[in-house]
Amino acid sequence: MVFGRRSKELTEAHTEAVTSPVAPGDPSRPVGKGRPTPRRRDSEAANRRPLVVDRKSMTADQKAKQRAERAKAREAMLRGEERYLPARDRGPERRFLRDSVDSRWNVGEILLPAMIGVLAISLLPFAWSRMGTFAVAYGLMLFGVVDCWLLWRRTKKRYAQEFGQDPGKGSAWYVVLRAFQMRGSRIPRPAVGRGDTPVRR
Repeated sequence: MVFGRRSKELTEAHTEAVTSPVAPGDPSRPVGKGRPTPRRRDSEAANRRPLVVDRKSMTADQKAKQRAERAKAREAMLRGEERYLPARDRGPERRFLRDSVDSRWNVGEILLPAMIGVLAISLLPFAWSRMGTFAVAYGLMLFGVVDCWLLWRRTKKRYAQEFGQDPGKGSAWYVVLRAFQMRGSRIPRPAVGRGDTPVRR
């Protein structure tokens, strides 16, 4: 009987609380935002930003400023400033590898001009010119491969002495590709002279 009476009282109290009106000034009443909730499509359109800048809408001063900023960033990248370099060229490890290549003469850097000369000689109307130039071309390529192998062995040894570990993955290709580029076309530009000893910096 006690439990039945208690349950009845709770039911009546709940009914009164639900049916009783809430005064307009009642602080317990939730206050709305005062504006309709925007649709999802409208919210996404408001937050969308153009991925490509419309150059037609830019003024002449804005275009000139943009060109100057690009030129400044390129010059800084060529000088080897860290913040302007691509991710593959950043860090003291990559700088050490570049210096190891730039501190010596490499057969790979003269390979392209030599091949142009070989091609020009092969066009001469002589039998010996064609056979001789092919022999010189293959000899230079073989010499370049051997030279890069020796360069990598020496670079790997010096790297381990400077950093206390072996070079990371992809370092060998990084060295070889730079060694086969002409010195003036390397990016970033060489920061050491020929004959200098590469050090960690």
